[in-house]
Amino acid sequence: MIARIGDQLVVEGNHVGDARRVGVITDVRHADGTPPYQVRWLDNGQEAFVYPGPEARVEPAGTAPE
Repeated sequence: MIARIGDQLVVEGNHVGDARRVGVITDVRHADGTPPYQVRWLDNGQEAFVYPGPEARVEPAGTAPE
């Protein structure tokens, strides 16, 4: 997984009824764009240090998550 600042991190729920979470990547810790990422979640505005799992994907800046 490769990301840049401004990209969106989309995390799908693992269980039936889990909500999808979308956040904006505000910091990339490695020059090659690999995790972890600092993410500001759009649903509550909180920031978190994230190591995305297999249920996550990166959407380039300027595109809407599917």
